[in-house]
Amino acid sequence: MTTRARCRLTLSDAGREFWRHPSPWCLALTFIAALTARIAVGDWQLTDAVLPALMIVAFPVFEWVIHVGILHWRPRSAGRFTLDPLLARKHREHHRDPRQVELIFIPRQTLLWLIPTAVAVPLLVSNRLGLGLTSVVVLTGLGLVYEWTHYLIHTDYKPKTSAYRSIWRNHRQHHFKNENYWFTITTTGTADRLLGTHPDQSTVPTSPTARNLHGATR
Repeated sequence: MTTRARCRLTLSDAGREFWRHPSPWCLALTFIAALTARIAVGDWQLTDAVLPALMIVAFPVFEWVIHVGILHWRPRSAGRFTLDPLLARKHREHHRDPRQVELIFIPRQTLLWLIPTAVAVPLLVSNRLGLGLTSVVVLTGLGLVYEWTHYLIHTDYKPKTSAYRSIWRNHRQHHFKNENYWFTITTTGTADRLLGTHPDQSTVPTSPTARNLHGATR
């Protein structure tokens, strides 16, 4: 894409590219199937409203924990073996090349177990089928919001609203200012403020390893 085309990128352009990748399709199809099943089952109760509200409120913290604990995992050696999960390796690649579209999304290999887990666990732990399906609907919906937001931030689409501009700036600082702060993606530093990783930008030095996490070679 030329520089001029990048500057003219519209939301529709970004959307067309978004749907060319497997992760959005996997999440969307699971969301639609779960929503269809949820409507068919019926048995609506108060918890079907309370649970989604709690999941939405908790999602920024969940997002922060995954980002810090899994995606920023530092490779560890145990004898002749090195513990270095695929998600951590892919995330290091993402930091090295934030513009490579394929590295923005959940890896294909991860989808093979993530989608079944996102369906099976809520259904197994819920005390009724309807509530389990509600959980799957909300979880996959939040996953879609995460994938879209993360993807859009890394495109050349320019923020048009103050809310999105704040989210965009928050994640850009994580990639290009200092990788030790600003871990939330879908909100404006909510969990970062709660967990102490949302400092005043002017007080934070530019990190030499923002593009090379942990100074790793791979």
